[in-house]
Amino acid sequence: MPIMQEGRGKRMPFLFLSPSTQYFNPYVTTGDERYWMNALADEMMPYLHASGITVTRNDPDGSAAQSIRDSNASRQDFHLALHSNAAPQALSGRLRGVDIYYYPTSEAGLRMANILVDNIKPIYPLPDRVQARSSTIIGELRRTRAPAVLTELGYHDNTEDANWLTGNLDAIARALALGVTEYFGLPFLIPGQLRDAVVRTDGDSLNLRALPSAEGPVLAQMPNGAPVRILAQYDAWYSVFYDGLYGFAESRYIAE
Repeated sequence: MPIMQEGRGKRMPFLFLSPSTQYFNPYVTTGDERYWMNALADEMMPYLHASGITVTRNDPDGSAAQSIRDSNASRQDFHLALHSNAAPQALSGRLRGVDIYYYPTSEAGLRMANILVDNIKPIYPLPDRVQARSSTIIGELRRTRAPAVLTELGYHDNTEDANWLTGNLDAIARALALGVTEYFGLPFLIPGQLRDAVVRTDGDSLNLRALPSAEGPVLAQMPNGAPVRILAQYDAWYSVFYDGLYGFAESRYIAE
């Protein structure tokens, strides 16, 4: 999927990130589903921002219904829900695996689900149990305006899965964020130390672009002397935050 088109201009992608609000689902090890899925979302945020993606989070004290309403109330290009699974009582603690759910008629959802499956398989101990599944009953797939997937990242009632998830938050966050950048056609950037800087030109404005390329769509023009925050570097380009926008600018025109 290319950079989003909006009106006569273009903008970077908007992602609604919806970690579980289910505090009542305890892990067999420690903590609960809401705690660990929000911890995972926290780990994902720097990767997503460094790669030029604008992220909106749900309210961790809300509900799935509220997350759907909040997602639908704002302009979102994709809705990504983060969950972990639990087996039926008769099989409690005995199941393992990662399921990525999408709505069956959503081509975009299927595409994202397959990308995430490919990225999770190399880091999950049982790669043959990582799969994309369709569902017509999950609200965050059926009722969101934006295309959506819902991840079930292992079984939190299984000790091995719970330990894998809680012990590999950064690796899982990187795999998911990489999948999101692949879906949107953006480079995946590793965030560095955040640095404040300013635009330094001969007086002209500096273009903030949607891609690290001179052909990238222009998101905004940053005047000489404008403050920016450097998030990461990609060749001769910085990933920066400027005036509420994430994008890319030529590093030679930015001074720390």
